[in-house]
Amino acid sequence: MDTHTQKFKVRLGLFIAGGLLLFMVTIFLIGKQKNLFNPVFKLSTTFYNVSGLQVGSNIRFSGINVGTVDDIKIINDSTVRVNMIILKKVQQFIKTDCEAGIGSSGIIGDKMIVISQGSNDADIIKDGQQIISNEPVETDAIMGSLKVTADNAAILSGQLVEIIFNINHGKGTLGRLIQDTTIANNINQTIVNLKSSTKGLDENMNAAKENFLLKGYYRRKGKATEKLKEDAQKSTDSTLKVKNEEQKAEDKLKTK
Repeated sequence: MDTHTQKFKVRLGLFIAGGLLLFMVTIFLIGKQKNLFNPVFKLSTTFYNVSGLQVGSNIRFSGINVGTVDDIKIINDSTVRVNMIILKKVQQFIKTDCEAGIGSSGIIGDKMIVISQGSNDADIIKDGQQIISNEPVETDAIMGSLKVTADNAAILSGQLVEIIFNINHGKGTLGRLIQDTTIANNINQTIVNLKSSTKGLDENMNAAKENFLLKGYYRRKGKATEKLKEDAQKSTDSTLKVKNEEQKAEDKLKTK
């Protein structure tokens, strides 16, 4: 009887010790999440819509978790007040012009408050002070925009497929141009005719130059061209002569 009683007491003691240990661990985890074991200060902000933010959600500043959401209250039909608990050691870095926004820890992750950095010349935030907020972009709005974009892309893809199908089957102007050999041959023949016309025009011009009535015209034109070349050469020679004389005069002055 004494042996059974002793075993029962040992088991009872282990059970109580395990329960106390579990209780302490739970208290520690909750206290750590609520920052009960660290000096903290309080801030607040207001939103029109908190987009699924919950009590206990993290608060990040410069990418670091610095606090948690302590309370969320509906003030009126267009305002939701969010109270925050933030570590005291980061108070010196949070300025009065900082802004609070609602973000997430991934595309579909938990919601959190993200505090932006303020300017260097702004005052340090005080305990219990309220900061301004940026309204979050609703996920439904983003999904709606993506749906519109996807629908437009689908329409564009369908139209592009139809255009390529028509081209491949010789429909439309571009399709006939590509598929119809008659049109292609006509275009080739047109190019050949243009080349022939150009060659004939050159021959006619050469013949005109040899014509008795036009010889005088082309002769006078040639003489005028030659005269212009001679005048240009004389002008160049005169300019070079003047420069040579100026150089000689400078050389004499330097010699004296």
